[in-house]
Amino acid sequence: MDKRLSDTTVKFTVYIASHNYGKFVEEAIESVLRQTVGDWELLLINDNSTDNTKEILERYSGDERIKIFHTEGIGLHKVCNLALKEAKGRYIIRLDGDDIFDENILLVLGNILDTNNKAAIAFPDYYLIDEFGKIFGEEKLKRIYEKNHINDAPPNGACTLFRTKVLREVGGYSDELKAQDGYYVWNKIVPKYKCLNVNLPLFYYRRHGANLTEKSHKIFEARRQIKRETIITCLEDLKPIIAVIPCRKNYDFTPNVWNQRFDSPFTKLGSGKTLLENAIEKCLASSILDYVVVACDNLEAIDTVRKYDDKRLVFIERTTEDTIRSRSIVPLLERITAQLDPEEKGISIMCYAQSPFIQTHTIEEALFTLVINEADSCFGVEEVSRSIYRKAPYGLEQLNAPTGVSTDYQKIFIESRTVLAARNKNFSTGSLTGPAIVHFVVSEDETYFIDCEESLEIAWLIASRRRVSSNIKALDKQALEEKSANRG
Repeated sequence: MDKRLSDTTVKFTVYIASHNYGKFVEEAIESVLRQTVGDWELLLINDNSTDNTKEILERYSGDERIKIFHTEGIGLHKVCNLALKEAKGRYIIRLDGDDIFDENILLVLGNILDTNNKAAIAFPDYYLIDEFGKIFGEEKLKRIYEKNHINDAPPNGACTLFRTKVLREVGGYSDELKAQDGYYVWNKIVPKYKCLNVNLPLFYYRRHGANLTEKSHKIFEARRQIKRETIITCLEDLKPIIAVIPCRKNYDFTPNVWNQRFDSPFTKLGSGKTLLENAIEKCLASSILDYVVVACDNLEAIDTVRKYDDKRLVFIERTTEDTIRSRSIVPLLERITAQLDPEEKGISIMCYAQSPFIQTHTIEEALFTLVINEADSCFGVEEVSRSIYRKAPYGLEQLNAPTGVSTDYQKIFIESRTVLAARNKNFSTGSLTGPAIVHFVVSEDETYFIDCEESLEIAWLIASRRRVSSNIKALDKQALEEKSANRG
């Protein structure tokens, strides 16, 4: 006989959030009903769906263990907070309306938290399924504290079991974010409690075109906001924070590449800022930087620096020998920090004039990622999706061959040549990065590096296209405002 819901016996609160997931939500609900443990409640939350979600949920209204809520398009994070408010369970877990539980997920994850009083989060591996429910892969995560000692890879926001008390203690979810709910609470909980994972696939994660996970710009924006909110109060102990823009006269595809004209989206073609001016302005736009250092062996760069009335902007002369391609940048950074941070308490951020599309918030994210993970350095990367090979005794060997089971440790990254943050204490030891290196993925829109005449010309075209797109959006916005005013 089923164990019915009561205030005293329920152990798990499961909630299913659905917005227009009528095609999948019945399968999600049924996967909860099939659980091998019975002491659970299920909250079904229909967030302003326009499909048949409401009708499907109402089929389950007669089950005493199930409560149904209808909300007016409040968004995922407010839905999560509603569930947290209503939850009677000792533990709480979200199942998205298009995903599926394994029948043992509550049994296994519940046992992990039952037997580990210092842990507040438990999460499993998972299968990847397509729109039709066909398995096409498995995501396998390395064991935290055993094979993953840098907690820079939080679990999926859904299908992660939390202690309800702890989730309430940290304030639940931010109503302001539009994505990355799992990352938000991870950063709130990890400093205080343990987080454990089990290497069993215990849910089925559906990949399809409507997924929130496909909306990369929202994810990048939310991730940055979470990192900023998490560590902004810690920055006072890490000062000074120094941005360094290294430039040189020779040894690039053209002399003084930093002085090449670059067409920003707000200037007329052919009359744009120089690459150095563009980099300086991106750095000065950040309020968290204490110094912006331009280091160059051509004193003409001083003229560019003098255009800006900002006391944070500093010019340091490099020697020609210091700029050769085979020479490490570390001695220059050591000289800069000896002058600006003799106690080696701060952090330096390398910014490159030849990465014209890098944004101020990405420069800051390198710092935030370093601090939040207590690492020695951090740089922006691109994930490699194409096949990578190396020479082997019998020909080429693929480094990232698909196996059907993927882990974070199988992913291959390349440095995006956009930004690198490092603790100043590294440089006096002769190291740029130090031993603990973390990364963050940079938006494809920003990962462009100018290293030849053709790439400079392409940068002009990209900037021109973005300028046109920006103008069109501005005109569309103006037209909508005028239309609204006329209606009024």
